[in-house]
Amino acid sequence: MKNVGEAQAAPTGAPQEELATGERSTRNRVARSILDHGPSTVADLAGRLGLTQAAVRRHLDALVGDDVVEPREQRVYGARTRGRPAKVFALTDCGRDAFDQSYDKLAADALRWIKEQAGGDEAIVAFARARIAAQAETYREAVEGAPPGGRTEALAKALSADGYAATARSAPLPQQGEQLCQHHCPVAHVAEQFPQLCEAETEMFSQLLGTHVQRLATIAHGDGVCTTFIPKSSAPRDAPENAPKTQTNASASTAGRNPA
Repeated sequence: MKNVGEAQAAPTGAPQEELATGERSTRNRVARSILDHGPSTVADLAGRLGLTQAAVRRHLDALVGDDVVEPREQRVYGARTRGRPAKVFALTDCGRDAFDQSYDKLAADALRWIKEQAGGDEAIVAFARARIAAQAETYREAVEGAPPGGRTEALAKALSADGYAATARSAPLPQQGEQLCQHHCPVAHVAEQFPQLCEAETEMFSQLLGTHVQRLATIAHGDGVCTTFIPKSSAPRDAPENAPKTQTNASASTAGRNPA
């Protein structure tokens, strides 16, 4: 049986997609072996995975380039032997995060404990507001440094820097306002159980932008994008009937899920 880590293992004329898939699969096996066994030498990996050392080095080079693993000098316990210590490869923080670390479960368990031991829903609300207040300081600098017409865009860029992949765009009826869209939410799984996280974030948007806002959809509720409507500050009070209604602060009924 030919070595799965070598390019020659694929039949002549195999589609490039199959070759690429095989490469990724073997590369994942290399990373997983390091996760399971700790920092490893090329020889260790080759022996465990049934690959040649040349194949292992090729996959390690790619993993190093992707910031999944990094080379280190092997720690020696006790008396050092002569010669240079063997080089080992260890997972980076980025590489470790690629595997399931159960952080969501840990966070949800911690919030559940806070709720049960430290004051119920009010304690969760206090935690959510304190958490978002720390983030808000960075966002405030970005928003206050932008011209009035560019504040939503400035907030979107600040959110994107924190991993929310946010954009700003005109609402379906541009004269009514804008929509702030977050295409990713790092805490979506926890927010499914604790919508207070969404409420606190929506309140922050309102405070930073100086206007009432309305959360129209959230990833935590199963929507594809977290969408917040931001009306134009100059919008007349007697807005058209089909204009989205806004509120000063998000409530539990709308902030954590699509009010529709």
